Amino acid sequence: MSAPTASAAPIRSRRRSALGWAALCAGLLLAALIGGTLVYGGYTQRAIFDPDSAGPDGTRAVVRVLERQGVTVTIARDRAAAERALADGDATLVLRDAPMLSDDALRELTDRAQHVVLVEPRSRALEVLLDGSALGGFSPDASATPECTVAAASNAGTARVGELLRPGDGVQGCYPVDGEFGLLQSEGTDGRTVTALDGLSVLTNTALPVDGNAALALGVLGQTDRLVWYVPALSDADQNTAAPTLGDLTPAWVTPAMLLLLTAALAAAIWRGRRFGPLVAERLPVTVRATETTEGRARLYASSKDAAHALDELRRAARARLGRLLGLTARTSPHEVADAVAQRLGADRARVRGILVDDLPRTDRELVAAADRLRDLEESVRAAVRTEGTTR
Repeated sequence: MSAPTASAAPIRSRRRSALGWAALCAGLLLAALIGGTLVYGGYTQRAIFDPDSAGPDGTRAVVRVLERQGVTVTIARDRAAAERALADGDATLVLRDAPMLSDDALRELTDRAQHVVLVEPRSRALEVLLDGSALGGFSPDASATPECTVAAASNAGTARVGELLRPGDGVQGCYPVDGEFGLLQSEGTDGRTVTALDGLSVLTNTALPVDGNAALALGVLGQTDRLVWYVPALSDADQNTAAPTLGDLTPAWVTPAMLLLLTAALAAAIWRGRRFGPLVAERLPVTVRATETTEGRARLYASSKDAAHALDELRRAARARLGRLLGLTARTSPHEVADAVAQRLGADRARVRGILVDDLPRTDRELVAAADRLRDLEESVRAAVRTEGTTR
């Protein structure tokens, strides 16, 4: 009966191991499927102002409202798609900040649209498209009245402003706050307009229901039957514009300075790393006698003329021995050891503390005298303990 039982145990062990590996592989496969579904199954992290984003900083709500009003919204996620959508020239272009586009590319793209709306105005776009306008201050969560003749602003009434703008020549400002404006608009002789406003305070899903933001958004974005919402991509940069290299961005003196530092480091390594002779082979482990160690430490203390340090070493060893003699723990402080010694010998506590803790020798002669007193004190304690332990 014992043989079958012994043979069945390894089989059960192998079976449990196989089941464990199978469970691990199944778990890894399930994790891979879930990760692949999240990455390639249609989920995409949307950026701020993205017209497909339903998050707080997205703009899907205003897009849906425009579509219900009969406006055809085209989302262009690269420059080529935006140019194709603007081919007819009768659409409104919504433009975020596009630092990858050059000034000429920015003008060429916006010239294809009937109206341009800058929802994330930056200094360069304001300078190029709004006749020298510039960024101003910031007025968080403030409501302002239009006080201008722009139809979209006057019809909307009070709206929220955030980032403020300073108008250039011929540019009209709306929603004034301390001499700066929450909306700028310039209008050409052909009726073409360029409008700039802080989209984060007006167009996002969170800000749209506040005050007259919804009416302002519809008035600015719904000027034509077609709206092209351009989402810039990194690949939209001009092909003939090469990105500056690290050498182009660094000052001219950096390269010579780095070469000089490398040369100095190499010279220092050679200087400090040279060998002063052949290596000496020595068999390990090396046995060093205790007397040699003691004499070596004594020579070091004598050469450094540190009598106090030498006496501290003697005291530390003597206190350890005295503690064991008196039955004290290893954590007993030096003063408590001195007090216990004084109590056992019936001696003056201050004198015993001076021998074990406080006295500081300044010369070798004082060090020898202190060592003698320390030895005599230890011998007295040994004699007292030995006398107490004698049976009568």
